[in-house]
Amino acid sequence: MSPRGVATPDVRERLFAAAERVLEKSGPGGLTSRAITTEAGCAKGLLHIHFAGLDEFVAELCLDRFARTATKAQELPELVGQGAVAANLDAVALALLDSGGPVIAGLAMTRPAAALRIREALEGGAPGFTAIQEAITGYLEAERRLGRLADAVDPPTAALAIVGTAHHLLMTTWPGTPDPRAQMTGLVAALLGSPPEGAPAP
Repeated sequence: MSPRGVATPDVRERLFAAAERVLEKSGPGGLTSRAITTEAGCAKGLLHIHFAGLDEFVAELCLDRFARTATKAQELPELVGQGAVAANLDAVALALLDSGGPVIAGLAMTRPAAALRIREALEGGAPGFTAIQEAITGYLEAERRLGRLADAVDPPTAALAIVGTAHHLLMTTWPGTPDPRAQMTGLVAALLGSPPEGAPAP
């Protein structure tokens, strides 16, 4: 545990990672400031030094994880012409489900103040689902120009379907329900007209 008065390096990420572990072990009901700082092994008041309260913390956690996924999506242009289109897209689609995870996304929806902060941040230009959708669209358009994507696939529609499905799965998946990743992988394969990885080719 960091002694009082000693700086804790990368404190935001340390607290975010601790919160994810608390949620995984105890669910939304177990997420308290004390539980987070105890899990992080730091001073109990540290969270409130860096955040106005738990609602702000939850909002910032969600926004941070959305931004990570947006960064991953924006790296798609580097993969144009390389590897399998479905595999490249699947990696981003699955990352959407890990952007805070279903439990964190659900938690934000149960805390109106956190949900409002998230919405205001996204409206203000914070990276979120729209940036991811645009990156996927651009990637698919580039692959289609190379002839690696069937003309029947409409990139904006495919991108909307992926992002919209991810949003739905994040809001409806809870501990104890089936892992949504198989559904997402199947959707990507269906949209691109390719069999899921490991499935026999038609």
